Amino acid sequence: MRNYISFVVLAVVLAWLQGGAQVVNSIGEENLKVPQGMKPQTQKAEKPYVADLDTETPYFQYIDSAQTYIYSHDWPMAEQWLMKAFKTDPDNPSNSMVLSNIATLQRYQGKLADAVKNYSLALDMTPHAVTLLLNRAALYIEMDSTQRAIDDYERVCELDLYNTEARYSLGVLAMERGDTKRAEDLFNEIKRINPNSGLYHEGMGLLHKRNGNHARAAELFTQVIKVQPSAQLLGHRADCYLAMKRLNDAEADIRTALEMTPDDPYLYLLRAKLNKLRFQRDDMNRDIDTAVSLGLSRDYINQALNEEK
Repeated sequence: MRNYISFVVLAVVLAWLQGGAQVVNSIGEENLKVPQGMKPQTQKAEKPYVADLDTETPYFQYIDSAQTYIYSHDWPMAEQWLMKAFKTDPDNPSNSMVLSNIATLQRYQGKLADAVKNYSLALDMTPHAVTLLLNRAALYIEMDSTQRAIDDYERVCELDLYNTEARYSLGVLAMERGDTKRAEDLFNEIKRINPNSGLYHEGMGLLHKRNGNHARAAELFTQVIKVQPSAQLLGHRADCYLAMKRLNDAEADIRTALEMTPDDPYLYLLRAKLNKLRFQRDDMNRDIDTAVSLGLSRDYINQALNEEK
């Protein structure tokens, strides 16, 4: 018998890996009270709070049905069954998890306003749940509600003095606002928390790239790529290589990144830049058309290409 909601959220997290949302499979004690003091980096995870559950009730049967649809990637039906579970037993102690996962399914479907509402309802039940705050903050960014995202990330930093993800996100947002000093301070905070953090190297790489120090940025991106390669990082490094006129290295990174995420319009923009530098106009135009078909505006692309010397 599938006897706990973790089965549901496991399936969701597997489906949501590319979207960046975290899925909740338990509400730990750390989410039920304000943390006291600083937690050591090596601390074991606290024992999850689990109610005494009767898994034969309609509530858990509905959750079981939702799991079936999650495995088949039928997000609307999975959402419907989880909503049924919630409405059947609105006082169930697991409902913060249920609402969180409903929100994640809604986000996956592009129902962003509904997703915010349900993340917020889940946070009303467990206001110190760091993962829920991170999910809602990421969703606010997607919706261009930057200040609300900042508020959630700052709340995470208050609740979890060792959380590096929130500090990284705050640093990137500060950089986008032109506050490079604040961004650098936040990235250095990450380094103090964890000197080997990939988020520190990635953040500083973005900062050096923004400041035109492409060689140093490429070095920092390389340190992260060696440990945990991603299409996004390869794209950033390729952009640095293009600025340094290391065209073969840029081509290799773009090719590898496209193998990972062949529908990323930014990568086709980078390849258009590469083809422009190689005076391959037909190839450049094909990449421009592909980037447009995948969602980038032609005006944005033309501006980016015109910045190339």
